[in-house]
Amino acid sequence: MSHEGNPLRMGMVGGGQDAFIGAVHRSAARLDDSMRLVAGALSSTPERSVRSGEAIHLSPDRTYPSWEAMLEGELALPSDQRIEVVSIVTPNHMHYPVARAFVEAGFHVILDKPMVNTLQEAQELAALVDKKGVIFCVTYNYSGYPMIKQARHMVGTGQIGAVRKVIVEYHQGWLATRLEETGQKQADWRTDPTKAGSGGAIGDIGSHAEHLARYVTGLKMEEICADLTRFVPGRALDDDASVLIRYTSGARGMLSASQICVGQQNNLRLRVWGETGGLEWQQEDPNQLRTWSSDGPEQVYYRGESMLSAESLEATRIPMGHPEAYLEAFANLYRAVALAIRNDHSGDQAIDYPDVNDGLMGVQFINAVVQSSEGKPHWVSLGR
Repeated sequence: MSHEGNPLRMGMVGGGQDAFIGAVHRSAARLDDSMRLVAGALSSTPERSVRSGEAIHLSPDRTYPSWEAMLEGELALPSDQRIEVVSIVTPNHMHYPVARAFVEAGFHVILDKPMVNTLQEAQELAALVDKKGVIFCVTYNYSGYPMIKQARHMVGTGQIGAVRKVIVEYHQGWLATRLEETGQKQADWRTDPTKAGSGGAIGDIGSHAEHLARYVTGLKMEEICADLTRFVPGRALDDDASVLIRYTSGARGMLSASQICVGQQNNLRLRVWGETGGLEWQQEDPNQLRTWSSDGPEQVYYRGESMLSAESLEATRIPMGHPEAYLEAFANLYRAVALAIRNDHSGDQAIDYPDVNDGLMGVQFINAVVQSSEGKPHWVSLGR
C-alpha cells in the first residue's frame, strides 16, 4: 500500500499512437499527481508499442511488446517497484482478458467502458473482483463533473421531490457516413461487432447516458423497450438507439443515443423531473445546472458557488468563470481510485467512483437493449 502523497505506480494497456483516449487517461492520472505512468504495453503490435512508449518518454525497459509480457515483467519486479494499478484503454474486445488477468494477479484496475462485451464476462469479472478484493473502476467519466455531483445531491436530498420522469440523450454526428471505410481507426473498431460487441451507439455512448441517469437519480431499471437502427447502409451495428424505461419506483424514462445526428458533437443532456421540481445539465455547457421549482423561479447554479454541496465543491479545482470540464472530470475518478487504494477502502461507498458493479449494470443494460430490439421491439426485464 502506498504512503499518502506518493503517486501510485501505474501501468497502461492500449492508448498508444493514434488512440485518442490513452492521452486523456494519462493526463487525468497526472492532474492531481495521484498516479505516475511507469510501464506500458501501448499497442497491439510490439513495434507500435515500442514507438508509442518512446513518444511519451516511457522507460525502454518498462515498455512491453504485449500486455502478457507486461504482466509477467511487472510480477517479476520487487513489490515496491512494480505497478500498483493498471489502466486498460483498449478496444472493447480486449477488456475482459486483460482485466481478468491483472485482477487475478492482484493488481488494481481502471477500465474504460463498457466494462466487457458479454453479460457472462461481466458476471465472472465482478465475482473475481469481489474474491480478490481489488479496487476496480469503470471510467464513466461524466459522473466526475462537479455539477453532476450537485444534481445527484439535489435529487438525493429530495429537493425536487420523488422522481417522476428522466430524459437522457447523447447525440453525435461523426458516424453519419461510412467513416469506417476510410481507415479511420476509431470508426473502424467501434462499428465492428467482433471488437465493439453487440452494441454500436448504444454501447459506445448509450452506456454513458445510462450510467449518468442512474448516478444522478439512484433509480433502478425494471424493464426497457428499445429500438435499435442502422441508418447507414452496410453497417453491422446500430448507429441510433431509442429506449423507453420503466423504473422500479414507478418513474418513467427515455434514453436516446445516436451517432448519425449531423452537426452534433458530444451533446450529452440530462433532464430529471420530480414531484416538486426539475433540473437540467448539458455536457457541452457543463459548469452550470438549471433547476425549476413548483413554488419559485427558474434558477441557474454555477460551478464553484459557495452554496453548492460539499461533493460538488470537492470536485472543483479552479475559481468560477474559468472553464472546467472533461479532463478534470476524468481526473476526479483517478483521484478517487488513488484514495481508495492508498487507504485500502475496497467497497467503501464514501469514496465516489464507478465500480465493477456499475460496469456490470451497464453491460446488463446493453444486453437488454439488444435483446429488446430483436424483431419487433418488446419489453425486457432487467431482472433486478
